[in-house]
Amino acid sequence: MSAPRPTLSSALCYRDPKAALKWLEAAFGFETVMVIMDAEGNLEHSEMRFGDGIIMVGTEWTADQRSPASIAGKNTQTTHVHLTEDIDTHCARAKAAGAVILQAPQTQFYGDRTYRALDPEGHIWTFAQTVKAVTREEAEKASGLKIEGWV
Repeated sequence: MSAPRPTLSSALCYRDPKAALKWLEAAFGFETVMVIMDAEGNLEHSEMRFGDGIIMVGTEWTADQRSPASIAGKNTQTTHVHLTEDIDTHCARAKAAGAVILQAPQTQFYGDRTYRALDPEGHIWTFAQTVKAVTREEAEKASGLKIEGWV
């Protein structure tokens, strides 16, 4: 029996999804759990697990489903991963694998330490680790923002 499916997951398009699978494993520690190939050996669909989450990695399959590498590096979203491991170690691993670190690990006003990285095809990834429990009032005071729906 397979692992339970997450309620929400993300799908990313790559020019070279086979290379992306290897890179995402080496850089970020994702685990490939499914690969579907066609008769010619082209990757049709794949899934990678990280903790209890899944990302789908596939090819550019329509004119509207493109890698940032095919659209001048543009992104309309980022993929966010919450870590339970040390974020500085994770960032160093990603950098050693060739990730471009857009923002080095920094502790945020809401209690998470975060970093941003760019993968070889231009997808932006954010990683966070909670390092301090912060109340809504503390976060508002530290940021100057009005926050609703704090959990």
